[in-house]
Amino acid sequence: MIMGAPPVSVFIGDDFTGASDTLATWARSGVRAKLFLDPAEALRVDEELDVVGIATELRGLTAAQIRSRAATLAAAVAELKPRFVHYKVCSTFDSSPDTGSIGAAVQELEAVLEPRLTLVLGGQPSLARYCVFGTLFARAADGLVHRIDRHPVMRQHPITPMTEADLAVHLAAQGLDGLKPVPFTEFSAGPDALLALLEADSRDAPARLLLDAVSAQDISVIGQALGRLSGNEPILLVGASSVAEALRDPAVRLSSPAPIAKPDARPRTGPCLVVAGSRSAVTDAQVHAATLFDTFPLLPGILDEPERLKAVVECVSSSLAEGRNVLAHTMPGTDYRMDATTLTARLVEFVSTTLARARCARLGVAGGDTSSAICQKLGFTALEFSSDLDPGVSLCIGHHGDPGLDRMELMLKGGQMGRLDLLDRFATGWRT
Repeated sequence: MIMGAPPVSVFIGDDFTGASDTLATWARSGVRAKLFLDPAEALRVDEELDVVGIATELRGLTAAQIRSRAATLAAAVAELKPRFVHYKVCSTFDSSPDTGSIGAAVQELEAVLEPRLTLVLGGQPSLARYCVFGTLFARAADGLVHRIDRHPVMRQHPITPMTEADLAVHLAAQGLDGLKPVPFTEFSAGPDALLALLEADSRDAPARLLLDAVSAQDISVIGQALGRLSGNEPILLVGASSVAEALRDPAVRLSSPAPIAKPDARPRTGPCLVVAGSRSAVTDAQVHAATLFDTFPLLPGILDEPERLKAVVECVSSSLAEGRNVLAHTMPGTDYRMDATTLTARLVEFVSTTLARARCARLGVAGGDTSSAICQKLGFTALEFSSDLDPGVSLCIGHHGDPGLDRMELMLKGGQMGRLDLLDRFATGWRT
């Protein structure tokens, strides 16, 4: 059990890429934070932590599966007795009533935790995600900011396309109805005014609010108001890593955090393996820009034929064994003749079989669902933040019972994250 005072916050990531980004957001502030892949491990840890994270695969599950899993997670979180519980979702809120349902997860968390307030924080300005009068906007690769239902990538997401920009309407379709809008204009008077509003709404608990976020100042005001909010019941917050940006305000977190030891930053010797399962145009451009890898396109005829897949695994293993970096990637726009769940399962099989034959020093995965499934299959127990690679992309250290995998450097990135040369910088062990 965690020693000492309860953690200030527990966050549940609905996929591993987002969870690692929130871990990084907290760690940059100097707080003691660790990300666990199993809630039972979080309950057994014998160190004092300010923030506990739990990474999950909820974003890729059906609503029924989410409800079952979220109820179990909520029971573990309740034992930790945090002041704030953060359900971390993608900054684009891509989800649906049937797949990755945010509403299904939040309803189960509410049922167990009985929060004083449920607050949806709609934007993350630090990543050019803006919520204005309840409507979500996001910057795309073309450099322009689009309403999310007109975003060139998110409107045609292969699993959960965003067809509604009004977050209250979008989430109500998933069962999270009754969201009261709190526009950014309410923040202009500062944290005291917002605090008064939150206090008033919390007297009518349970209450659900949708908060705009247009600027870094909005995030600061929200954090200061939350830090002054009285009461013993937990506050449930739903949103991207902007929630952690708000909560790490000095009014919320420990005023004098104890010194913490950073993970061993010495790079492991050996090659790296990168697997890109994302269909994003950003990741596709990064794949084509990479120059420091033996590259293996994973075509449909490879992933759906065991003998051909076995042959590719042998080639990839040989490259790694000879000290060369490997980049294996799917082909965006190609018909794989299988659903997304099956495709992810084939990628997981490819990675686990490869690493059973050859080791690598660093493992990079592009794609939220792919990252979650691969980390679970490989059996990592926890992650610690090591350094930043790009906005929204961090390098973590994986903990594992197998010495061959323990302290492996991991880059788990969302499909739309990272600059063009990200993969080459990861391959060279570049860090801030």
